[in-house]
Amino acid sequence: MSPRQPQVAPMNTVGHDVPRIDAVERVTGQATYTRDVRLPDMLFARVLRSPHPHARIRGVNTARAEALPGVRAVITHETHSWIYSSGSIAGGRQYSDAAKDITTHHRYMFDNPVRFVGQPVAAVAAVDRHTAEEAAQLIEIDYEELPFVLDPEEALQPGAPPIWPEGNLALDFANLPRPSGGTSGDPDAGLAAADQIFEDRYTTAFVQDAQMEPRCAMAEWEGDKVTLYTPTQGISNCRHDNARDLGLEDHQVQIICKYMGGGFGDKNGSYYFDLIAAALAKETGTPVMVELSRKDDWLGTHGRWHTVQEYRVGIDRSGTVTAIELTGHSGMGPYMRRSGGIAGIEAYACENVQRTLYPVHTNRMVSGNFRAPSDPQGYFGIQSMMDDISYKIDIDPVDFALRNMRRPTEEVRYTTYALDECIERGRELFDWERRWRPVPGSDEGPIKRGAGFSFMQFRSGVGPSSAILRVDSSGHYTLFVGVTDVGPGAKTTMAMIAAEELGVELNQIEVVWGDTDRCPYSVGESGSRTTTMTGYAVVQAAIDLKNQIATQGLPDGDAVLIASATPTPSTQGRRRMCFGAHFVEVEADVELGHLKITKYVTVHESGRILNPLPARDQIRGATIQGIGQALHEDLLYDSRNGHPLTAGYYGARHLTHVDVPEIEVTFIETDDGYGPYGAKTVGEAGIILAPAAVANAIFNAIGVRMKALPITRQKILEALA
Repeated sequence: MSPRQPQVAPMNTVGHDVPRIDAVERVTGQATYTRDVRLPDMLFARVLRSPHPHARIRGVNTARAEALPGVRAVITHETHSWIYSSGSIAGGRQYSDAAKDITTHHRYMFDNPVRFVGQPVAAVAAVDRHTAEEAAQLIEIDYEELPFVLDPEEALQPGAPPIWPEGNLALDFANLPRPSGGTSGDPDAGLAAADQIFEDRYTTAFVQDAQMEPRCAMAEWEGDKVTLYTPTQGISNCRHDNARDLGLEDHQVQIICKYMGGGFGDKNGSYYFDLIAAALAKETGTPVMVELSRKDDWLGTHGRWHTVQEYRVGIDRSGTVTAIELTGHSGMGPYMRRSGGIAGIEAYACENVQRTLYPVHTNRMVSGNFRAPSDPQGYFGIQSMMDDISYKIDIDPVDFALRNMRRPTEEVRYTTYALDECIERGRELFDWERRWRPVPGSDEGPIKRGAGFSFMQFRSGVGPSSAILRVDSSGHYTLFVGVTDVGPGAKTTMAMIAAEELGVELNQIEVVWGDTDRCPYSVGESGSRTTTMTGYAVVQAAIDLKNQIATQGLPDGDAVLIASATPTPSTQGRRRMCFGAHFVEVEADVELGHLKITKYVTVHESGRILNPLPARDQIRGATIQGIGQALHEDLLYDSRNGHPLTAGYYGARHLTHVDVPEIEVTFIETDDGYGPYGAKTVGEAGIILAPAAVANAIFNAIGVRMKALPITRQKILEALA
């Protein structure tokens, strides 16, 4: 076991429970979300979508729609063949201009052919929502239906319907259709050294993040400059992507997003409806609001890719992993928006690894970023596999993990390391030895209990961010940051960091955010990097301002002092990782298939916790999302016609308050010596662990390994039959 981490030193503002500084605005309805924006003479738009999974458009007739009173514009691929370049990127590198320059699989605002049900084919702007909706339905589209494929493994079989001329394997960064992954060590030698070799297959479903706020976008032109009101996690990236797609310079695009109702990675960067709003506003000379319904939101954006994971694992007689081989298939939909990764193997110390991943195009909706994009599905697969092996070789799953998990080495150094402590603390708080059944499914009677466990280590993203601080003669400080508060309270956190470093009260800090014309560049709220990147910039700007005040004093009259910083944070070659362990107890009715989570304990190390109040809620919220992925969520398709069956909340089973257990959150706080104040990532950690922990607990309760997410009542009954 690693030594217990030293306690962090107390601070004045940081480390205390601080309510959100904009809480009143949010709960009283004063906060202006994008859909609340109203501009003079604004029009409303609706998008017409393809009813076919794969079809060529032979003709479009918009005459009836254009003739409807109140309609101001109708656009299609025939009038606007605009490339939506950020939506289909070689290798899934959405922030890389180089990738955008070389990609050959262009995605257009309106594509022909269409490649999934729900793909936009036309849009209408009208004086009100009802007229726009009616007009959209009057557009006549002549489709030539084409063969389609929904399953990623089937899509790679000979004779599968080609979605792109090169076939259905997604292109890598070199624009070549080939698998990703790689080899470390010598997997063949590792398998040869094993006393036992285990093989198994796990699958995960497509999961939509289901944020509370459906998508929308408002565009307004003034000369050659467009202002876009749009719910985005990264205003700077959104500006750059839209400028690129519109053929403009960055300064000709203004992005405004003050409040948003959840993001979870699914609102990262720009989207096609930004372009549709801009096109219609340009066409009409009037501000236009595009609004997506809940069903449109589900079908027309993206969610977490579904996977097929096949493992071979070698184990020696001491219970040590000698080799891991993974062959994975990820269903990306018809466009490449992200990598299709399957993470988790790297959490184990095994050096002999072969990972071969096939990101595959299908005629399902597009897949992309969703909170810890590659991790929940991958950790479910590998940690279900390892959990199963631990029973087969008669080792406690927790002891097996402690024996095989990755720890720092001389070659791979961490800023801090606390995974052992997370696991041991969780084991104690959960009372693992009492709750875990050495013989799965051994409880008498139809009601059976069992315990499961998972662990993880996660590395947050990086990227540059800036901060500007200004102080006036009254001692009022204004902080300018290019972040959007997606829900965890980033606005409050940035104010706390500034107040701490300046040594002033929190109410002396005003935060300006969410407007590219007023705020400096930020890498955006994705990859759990806001606090570590933008927060570090705030610290450096505050240090600069303090030095100015120390030498000059506060300004007089109308004068102000201004400081700024665009640092490049460095960990001097060390890995800044967060760590966590989840312990779960479930109660299963083997006659009815009903499941209930009776206890849930989480232990996380995320460096110094700057604001414990929202940090605990981030862990709980992410964990709940992971539970939903484990037990309920799946976008089902009709294999006969390629139509989605559970789009939107209607007909889809989601977690309710009845399903959600009390989630106990414990933080092990450390200060890794790097800024800001040693804080590390929090936002994505909880969701990584939940699917595996819940699945392992179900196995311990019922004695049957469930290998396909979601683990529904029907699947449990079928497995036990």
